[in-house]
Amino acid sequence: MRETEVSEVQAHEVVMKLSVAVGLMVCSVLLFTQGVKAQEAPKVHSMTGCLKAGPTSGSYMLTNLEKGPKMVGIVSATVDLAPHVGHKVELTGTAVPEDEAIKENKDVPKAPHYMKVTAMKHISATCP
Repeated sequence: MRETEVSEVQAHEVVMKLSVAVGLMVCSVLLFTQGVKAQEAPKVHSMTGCLKAGPTSGSYMLTNLEKGPKMVGIVSATVDLAPHVGHKVELTGTAVPEDEAIKENKDVPKAPHYMKVTAMKHISATCP
């Protein structure tokens, strides 16, 4: 091979290696942003059921839900739930992972779903 052909081959190899390196960096950035999106704040949702007092004073749970899990442990509430015990209510808030729920409130009733309540709508004075 002539010297100019060798130079062109080497330049082509450098361009290819740089292209691969840039492609890998772009993929890494995209994967990182996907991971950041997965850690966004939990979505607000509502659940309807019967509000019951938990096993310890000041603890609450939602039972007889219209859909979803059989029971919800209430981790915290920004509304006064006490007057509505035994009533059918719609609770609005965010889901909390079990380990976080127990860490935040050691008296939260054990349940398949945990929730921080931010709003409550009274549906009925009686529960099924």
